[in-house]
Amino acid sequence: MTETLLSEPQGPTTPLQPIRPADLEAWLADRPPLVRALAEAAKFTGKPGQVLALPGLDGGTDRVLVGIGDAAPLDAMSFRALSARLPAGDYVFDDPPPGVDPGDIAVAWALGAYRFDRYKQKRADAAPRLVAPDGVDVAEARTISHACALAKDMVNTPPNDMGPLQMETIAREIAEQHGAQFTAIVGEGLLEANYPSVHAVGRAAEPHRAPRFLEMTWGVETDPVVCIVGKGVVFDTGGLDIKPPAGMRTMKKDMGGGAHALALGRMVMAAGLKVRLVVLVPVVENAISGDAMRPGDVLDSRKGLTIEVGNTDA
Repeated sequence: MTETLLSEPQGPTTPLQPIRPADLEAWLADRPPLVRALAEAAKFTGKPGQVLALPGLDGGTDRVLVGIGDAAPLDAMSFRALSARLPAGDYVFDDPPPGVDPGDIAVAWALGAYRFDRYKQKRADAAPRLVAPDGVDVAEARTISHACALAKDMVNTPPNDMGPLQMETIAREIAEQHGAQFTAIVGEGLLEANYPSVHAVGRAAEPHRAPRFLEMTWGVETDPVVCIVGKGVVFDTGGLDIKPPAGMRTMKKDMGGGAHALALGRMVMAAGLKVRLVVLVPVVENAISGDAMRPGDVLDSRKGLTIEVGNTDA
């Protein structure tokens, strides 16, 4: 992904000037008439989300006014859309707004800069970048934003390119990167390992999209255990109780729980938290074939209880 947070300037920067509506008149009073005229023409009042670029004497941008509203306390996430409204270039807050954690502003900027352009022929050559305010742990902000981008990328990727094997590959790469233990139980192995329900939901898929159970463990065994479980249904047709087209259109997101579990697990490991981390993600495609589970079937479960299927929607 394109890095949108900088720890220090790498060239010319454009100042960002947060402005509240209550402070706008006083701020404009000390500026040339042209600046007031531009603000009036753009109807810039300091409302949240408003942006106004002010020209400099050299023909470039002198600074950018950023409306933040009068609400108190100010929510750092109000800066989330800022990077999407600015042209490519490097920016810096001359005076970060008081009462807001600068680190949260940096994270908000990075989250707002996310783009999913994997399938676009034309991609942006550059993105606006923020020089993080003083005192910000840029590595921590990047760890958070990178994990969020991973989850978004996985959910946005269509199911033909984000099947059970692809989710396993991503999980395995995360585990290898951070020295975690990783196991994947696939296909008929789920029955041998006593995961009959996971197998039942995914058994109708094509062999190369066989169901699987992913497990990642990391950390010292004596540390407190944190277990993250995420649902990984890469596509849910509804099974034999097939969904209507409108209900099926967004079913690529049914693995969002698994994507978040993997991304959060990566964030925990990257931060080096003192926990014993366990990430569990059952991954299946709820497809339709002659081997699909049926309404009325009674399935076994790992716990030993039986489950009567009333509807095959996973």
